[in-house]
Amino acid sequence: MNIREALKEDWESIWPIFHEIVKAGETYAYDPATTMDQAEKLWIEAPRKSFVFEESGEILGTYYLKTNQAGPGSHVCNCGYMVSSKTRGRGIATTMCEHSQKVALELGYAAMQFNFVASSNEGAVRLWRKLGFETVGRLPKAFNHPEKGLVDALVMYKWLQT
Repeated sequence: MNIREALKEDWESIWPIFHEIVKAGETYAYDPATTMDQAEKLWIEAPRKSFVFEESGEILGTYYLKTNQAGPGSHVCNCGYMVSSKTRGRGIATTMCEHSQKVALELGYAAMQFNFVASSNEGAVRLWRKLGFETVGRLPKAFNHPEKGLVDALVMYKWLQT
């Protein structure tokens, strides 16, 4: 198992993970019709850094880290995580989130915020709470889940500095 910074040539292996998750429409507020080129800009080019979790040369998960807000809010970062459906339940998201917190501190961030966590994504909500994130806001009926309809979106936050 290895987490490393994503390279431009990794995109071909990241895309199937991204596409599967976004197309399902259950956890991210990206348009399910997002193209491969649009997704690469969102996941690799726009963030400050992107990473991959690989095992035996295969990319099983990925995350990005970016500044949440410019100027006076620039000490808070935002991250997004995706794990291949075939490898969920193995602790990959936990490992990536722990890694991202260390990287965030190394980059000078003081806190991490998840802006839009679908409340129906119970596994993620449970994991983020386990890792010390608090729900600091609730956006009623802000996420349109393909099966559950309108569900709340959560804003989750963790102060990283001790």
